[in-house]
Amino acid sequence: MKLGIVGLPNVGKSTLFNAITNAGAESANYPFCTIDPNVGVVAVPDSRLDTLSEMYHPKKTTPAVIEFVDIAGLVKGASKGEGLGNKFLSNIRMTDAIVHVVRCFDDDNVIHVEGSTDPIRDIDIIDLELIMADVEMVDRRIDKATKAAKGDKKFLHEVEVFTNLRSWMNDGNSARSYQCSEEDAALIATSDLLSLKPVIYAANLDEDGFADYANVRYYQQVAQRAAAEGAQVIPVCAKLEAEIAELEDEEKAAFLTDLGIEESGLDRLIKASYTLLGLISFLTSGEDECRAWTITRGTKAPQAAGKIHSDFERGFIRAEVVAFDDLMAVGTMAAAKEKGLIRSEGKEYVVQDGDIILFRFNV
Repeated sequence: MKLGIVGLPNVGKSTLFNAITNAGAESANYPFCTIDPNVGVVAVPDSRLDTLSEMYHPKKTTPAVIEFVDIAGLVKGASKGEGLGNKFLSNIRMTDAIVHVVRCFDDDNVIHVEGSTDPIRDIDIIDLELIMADVEMVDRRIDKATKAAKGDKKFLHEVEVFTNLRSWMNDGNSARSYQCSEEDAALIATSDLLSLKPVIYAANLDEDGFADYANVRYYQQVAQRAAAEGAQVIPVCAKLEAEIAELEDEEKAAFLTDLGIEESGLDRLIKASYTLLGLISFLTSGEDECRAWTITRGTKAPQAAGKIHSDFERGFIRAEVVAFDDLMAVGTMAAAKEKGLIRSEGKEYVVQDGDIILFRFNV
């Protein structure tokens, strides 16, 4: 899974990226300090995997991972090449979802490219640039389908769908807010539009605001906007996240407790991302390796096996499955087997979050 972190210059994108990935992207108080997209891969926290590792003491423990891409600040006119727009719009196109960082604090010492703090204005600027870039893509798709329709009438429907979508977007609406049939939505999904990507808003507050974020006017504005779009909003303090990232695990837990926070911004962001994209994890365990694997909710056993190796899917025989909670209730795999908690599942089995699976295959 790849998440693109976007926002106007100096809203805290790179500070947040540095904190959650420890990748050391340059962070400076001027626009465009991030010129090449910085990429960081972070482990997905999973206490179930930690528990399995304690049980098996494997040679290797491999968590699921998420890739974060820190994309340079966009400005008005990015879709027309202003600032460094065209290059970074193409970087967004390669991501699965967008984390839109929105500045929700006042600070005269940190320059705002628009001159003042206004979360809704900032969101609108980014949204409009993505939409305008998409309109160009839609125009090209209409032209291509129109030419193809001269030889094959089935493309006339494609012309109609994208023409209607263009009218919707010309009014400043995103592709993801366009209402249509499932068939037409699937057709639109093939166009790889920027404004079609799901969004999580990261409301970046200062330390004082973060302590009581629900009562911060700027946060409330972002939360209302997210609710209207059916999107998620996560309150973060990039400065605090940077401090948390420097701590050891035990110190980190104590620091979060002192702040009255159960989870770091990274953990909350990962959970929100999994929900947004409909993802779950299944687990494999043994003395060689304990590992978490990310799949889409609704994936059947053979396709889940294919995440490990294509031979597992091609030669799939069955999956031996035990739910993590069932294993914990009895303590060992031997006890789970004795009590009949390990099930033999076939090709139609839909893998559940937290399943511990041993795949049987033959090629």
